[in-house]
Amino acid sequence: MHNYRPAPVLEALGVCSEDEQLYRVLLARPEATTTDLVADTGWAAARVARHLRSLLSLGLASRTPGRPARFTPAVPEAAVELLALRKQAAIVEARLSAAVLTQEFRAKRDAGPFTVIRGQQAMAQRFYQAQQTAQSEVLVLDKPPFVVLPIGPRRAHGVTYRTIYDMAALVEPAEIAAARSAGPSCRMLRDVPMKLVVADRRTGLIQTGQELVEIGPSSLLDALLRLFELLWQQATSLSPSSSEGPLSFEDQQLLALAAAGLTDQAIARRLGVAQRTVERRMQRILKALDATTRFQAGLRAGQRGLLN
Repeated sequence: MHNYRPAPVLEALGVCSEDEQLYRVLLARPEATTTDLVADTGWAAARVARHLRSLLSLGLASRTPGRPARFTPAVPEAAVELLALRKQAAIVEARLSAAVLTQEFRAKRDAGPFTVIRGQQAMAQRFYQAQQTAQSEVLVLDKPPFVVLPIGPRRAHGVTYRTIYDMAALVEPAEIAAARSAGPSCRMLRDVPMKLVVADRRTGLIQTGQELVEIGPSSLLDALLRLFELLWQQATSLSPSSSEGPLSFEDQQLLALAAAGLTDQAIARRLGVAQRTVERRMQRILKALDATTRFQAGLRAGQRGLLN
């Protein structure tokens, strides 16, 4: 009787732990009879017979002709590949069924491409699902107040993000540093008009107070995509260019915040420095760019690619 039970590895493919346990016994004793398996497992004959039938149906074992009946395990590599293919086929079928169910759901509600989701937990879950199931691209507009947790990028492998943060969403220096670490895929804008997530340009989620409106392919979703692109062009990069020039990275960062409309006091608070430090650095930036006003400095920096 085997007392040691290794951790199951086939559960993800639909094989229960007892089926796998019996399969492992077969691997150690090919062409075993039912009597052999009863002795090796310590199970009752009916229990062994039940799990043998399961292994045969899963393709993990085969029965040899003759009496007494003997059972041979399938080669693990081939068996696992077959189980994985079956799992993939089941996933495809489930997705197709989900599309049919979605059509029926919307038809009964007569909601067209719109679905309203209520409740903080349900809203947060839908935001998370939309990002996790994205295949190629996620577009985000993020602003307070936060009825659910801030959206922010939840990066999945192979999925690109572009996020525009409202200035009010980035208050502490740590918050702006975290957003800046995402590189040029994050920008900042004063007065972002809404909280929005668009996944793969096919599903849009708009948070309106205590409700979440889900929008499928439609002219409204097309309009939201155009709005995002316009806002993206207007927004200021949180990761200023590292191209060579008269400005240090810190100078570029400060000028980017100033170009976004922040006051010296607000910039100092976000960077965690004194307001006098911001003022001195701004004077140095004006001199380096041969500018007399902040507007002129921002314009010249933009022309040199320092704010993109």
